[in-house]
Amino acid sequence: MYDQYRGLGFPGADDLGNMFQFYRDFDEVCNGVRDVKYSKVLNPELQSFDMWLEANANRIPLE
Repeated sequence: MYDQYRGLGFPGADDLGNMFQFYRDFDEVCNGVRDVKYSKVLNPELQSFDMWLEANANRIPLE
């Protein structure tokens, strides 16, 4: 999956593919230091991905 992304050929595709793979491989390191409750204190309108997707799904082109 990440090799396919790296192969898309646009500038930065390699870097983004590496970043996505790092986030997957080291999920606990990346997300373990982030406090979602504190983020919600800073931004009370913070949404989960599911909430965001429900509100914005119609804006995502599928073709």
